[in-house]
Amino acid sequence: MNKMKPFPLDGVYPPIPTPFKSNGDIDFRNLVTNLDRWNLHPLSGYVVGGSNGEFVSLSSDERVDVVRAVREAAPSDRLLIAGSGMQSTRATMELTERMADVGADVAIVVTPSYYKTMMSSEALENHYHQVAEASPIPILLYNVPANTGVELQVEAVLRLADHPNVIGIKESGGSIAKISTMVHRTPGDFQVLAGSAGFMLGALAVGAVGVIGALANIAGQELVDILTHVHAGELEPARAIQLSLVELNAAVTVRYGIAGLKAAMDMLGYYGGPVRSPLLPLGDENKEVLRRILIESGLL
Repeated sequence: MNKMKPFPLDGVYPPIPTPFKSNGDIDFRNLVTNLDRWNLHPLSGYVVGGSNGEFVSLSSDERVDVVRAVREAAPSDRLLIAGSGMQSTRATMELTERMADVGADVAIVVTPSYYKTMMSSEALENHYHQVAEASPIPILLYNVPANTGVELQVEAVLRLADHPNVIGIKESGGSIAKISTMVHRTPGDFQVLAGSAGFMLGALAVGAVGVIGALANIAGQELVDILTHVHAGELEPARAIQLSLVELNAAVTVRYGIAGLKAAMDMLGYYGGPVRSPLLPLGDENKEVLRRILIESGLL
């Protein structure tokens, strides 16, 4: 296979939530409304159909429809990274091709996890190699052990990084040591993105090129500011912003999850709306705690 043109992934990417109506249908009108507002911020692109997009609760057709809608509403110069991971290699290959057909620039492929005790490095490498060989667009690996129970090991990443169609990884495990190893032992055109704003500064310090984090949906400008300061060698202001966002990032990730992120979006004038069952909405008491955190962070 020919070497694909390198895709610079530097920047901040919100993994956008999928908006739903009260009856559970996808709310495409409010998806566009949110995008109109995100488009005003200096974001590098969007991740569609990631964990925050509740992709596991969407049909394959719905996942494709959301990517199509985002491509139509997003500026052409913003990268559209589409989640195409499925439990089988064959289904992942098919969905990746469909994502490319509706305008995705890059496919982000989460580790298959149902047979997690069998997901050895050999199995995962075989899976990703087949997907990369077949894909018409570049592949971004996605390691999120908190959700999958599967860890894509460093040695597997190093071998996959040699494939011309594997351009990087979203690393959500949180180990700065792992991120550092991947940065320094992979080819120069392989790019590592922090998978959470919570360890963004640490990841940038060891060579990550940006972040795909839930917080970018509501604090994109602040995360761009961290990146700008780091590029300018200004560690203190970058650290000050990072520290100011630690509690808020925890609230919209591990503490309250997607329901918390959507509630925060509602409070900040975006459309968050309901989650799709089996997830539950955020309770009133937790909403008040979240509101206080937003005020203390300076966003509300």
